Amino acid sequence: MKMSELYHEKKLEIGTHRFEAADIVHFASRFDPQPFHMDAEAAKDTLFGGLCASGWHTCAMWMRSFVDYWTVETERLKAEGIVPPQLGPSPGFRDLAWFRPVFAGDSVTYFVTLTASRELASRPGRILNTIVCEGANQDGLPVVRFESTVLEFA
Repeated sequence: MKMSELYHEKKLEIGTHRFEAADIVHFASRFDPQPFHMDAEAAKDTLFGGLCASGWHTCAMWMRSFVDYWTVETERLKAEGIVPPQLGPSPGFRDLAWFRPVFAGDSVTYFVTLTASRELASRPGRILNTIVCEGANQDGLPVVRFESTVLEFA
C-alpha cells in the first residue's frame, strides 16, 4: 500500500525526546562545540541565557523518533495484513527553521505530515513523498520545522 493511501495530510505524533544537559554537551562536543551548547555557566552570558541543544541535535532526534516510529508502524501494518510502504533514503530537505532554543530539561514532541506524493517519471516504481517535519516543546511551542522528501519503492 502506498504512503499517500495511508497517511496523506494526517499529522502523526512520532515520539518525544527529553534533552538532558549531559546529552546536549555530548552531542555538541562531537558536532557543534559552541559555548551555549557546551558549558551551562558560559551559556548564561550568551544570547540564549542558558545551556541549549544544538539545532542539529533537535533534527537528529526528529530522525531518531521517525525511525523508531516507522519500525513500530511497519510491524503494526503487517499484523493487520497490510503490506507497508517501502521507504528509502531522503534526497534532501529545505526550509529548516529553528524557532526557539531547546534548553536542558525540555521535552520535544515530534510530528510528521505527508503533504504530497508523486511518481517519478524517470524512475518507474519509485515515488517521491514530501513531508513536513516538526517539533514542539513541552509548552506546545514550535522549536523546529523543515520540509523533507523521502523515496518510496512501489
